Amino acid sequence: MTPFSATIVRMQSASAELARGALDAAPDAMIIIDEAGIVRFANRQVTALFGYAHDDIVGQSVERLMPLRYRERHVAHRQGYVGALRLRPMGQGLVLFGQRQDGSEFPVEISLSPIKNSRQTLVAAAIRDATERRSAENELRIARQAADYERELADQAREEADRANRAKSRFLAMASHDLRQPLQTLALLNGSLRRMSGNADMVQALAQQEQAISAMSRLLNALLDISKLESGAIKPEPSDFEVAILFEQLRSEFAGIAASKGLELQVQSSQESIRSDPSLVQQILNNLVSNAIKYTREGRVLLRSLRQNASVRIDVLDTGIGIPAEQLAYIYDEFYQVGVPANTSRDGYGLGLSIVHRLVSLLNLRLEVSSRVGKGSMFSLMLPPGSMASSKAESQPVPLPVSATRSVKPRVMLVEDDPGVRDATRMLLSVEGYRVAAVASLAEALRNAQEEGAPDLLITDYHLRDGELGTQVIAALRASLGADLRSVLITGDTSTAIKQLRDDPHLRIASKPINAEELLALLAALSAS
Repeated sequence: MTPFSATIVRMQSASAELARGALDAAPDAMIIIDEAGIVRFANRQVTALFGYAHDDIVGQSVERLMPLRYRERHVAHRQGYVGALRLRPMGQGLVLFGQRQDGSEFPVEISLSPIKNSRQTLVAAAIRDATERRSAENELRIARQAADYERELADQAREEADRANRAKSRFLAMASHDLRQPLQTLALLNGSLRRMSGNADMVQALAQQEQAISAMSRLLNALLDISKLESGAIKPEPSDFEVAILFEQLRSEFAGIAASKGLELQVQSSQESIRSDPSLVQQILNNLVSNAIKYTREGRVLLRSLRQNASVRIDVLDTGIGIPAEQLAYIYDEFYQVGVPANTSRDGYGLGLSIVHRLVSLLNLRLEVSSRVGKGSMFSLMLPPGSMASSKAESQPVPLPVSATRSVKPRVMLVEDDPGVRDATRMLLSVEGYRVAAVASLAEALRNAQEEGAPDLLITDYHLRDGELGTQVIAALRASLGADLRSVLITGDTSTAIKQLRDDPHLRIASKPINAEELLALLAALSAS
């Protein structure tokens, strides 16, 4: 051998050693097999991964490294690969397994690389233990399945809650109508009997009955209000409105009540406008003013508004009995009344401030209270300012007293599907001198108007049988008569549809149960308008 040839042999030997060292240092198990599937090279990682000594695997069939169930099929796959050599992962999309010397199996990932020269074709295979990756994938899959299951449970719970709320809303809608109907009948019959009776003892008994009916009505209304708030049936509808108009409504409603107790209701003028739900804000203030009058024996109740930073503050102040500091935390609890022991006679039911608390939360407002025993209390409601320009509030029409000397009363059409309420209302109106046509449906109302002429006034229930609405009765009669028929709509409904009707100047809306005096006052006011 010439020196040059010896040098070439040494260089080739050094290159081979370098390549072998590089393969041994690779992080993955590396084997090289020939066309017959015989292992011609295995690096150190093969021993670490499969447990075979180097000499126990080199010269053996590559199928020895896989489970017995795969070996026969693998021969065909291997022969197919030799016929179409290319760099690619082995078994793409499949789960591959290797088998250790001890017979245990484990998942693997294999990449194939062809080595082709003039003498032979070899294939290099890089083998990686996929146990950790498969475990991570399984954990991720289990986590995803758990998350999907939790989402499914959450969706089911949400659907059940929605279904329950819809059921509550349906129940409350029925309760608002059906539970009030008997009270409506009692209240109207009481009014009729008081007008027909001349016996002093009978009049006193009927007056006490009227007080009991009124107490039952207040309790029912409060309980239904709380139920609607808790079920989510009440949705705020914010708009800009003037404080002055709100104050005028409160003055009209409570001035007489305050005067009957010897109190003065002072309402300061206001130029502010606020943004919130006007009917719900009015309900809050109704309860606060009513409470102030109830717990004030002498002096005054003051209603005022002030601009405070970025809010409009409405104060209800009284010179009443005050609230001890240790009781302030309980005033919003149901059936709690300041200074009234349990199981004793009480004026009211302690539900007003509970309703106030729920409404304040619903509207995302803030209510503050300060009080001194024997000096009085102040409730302050913080509201966002509105953007509308303030104008002087017009005085609301005050219901006129019913004249006992008027000989000819207007003709009234009454539309009511409940026979008891219909008969009680007809009796009251007849006793009071009205000429009454009582019907049960829209079709009967139209037929009566055609046969007997147009009525002067219309009284209709809101929810009638077969899904008919009092608003449909009003619209149909007005269209048939070609005039804005003056109407009273009696309802226990507090939905959006009712709120939107309040702008009709020829319509008065009365909440059930309405007593005889309130109904007759509404009719008198409409007759005079």
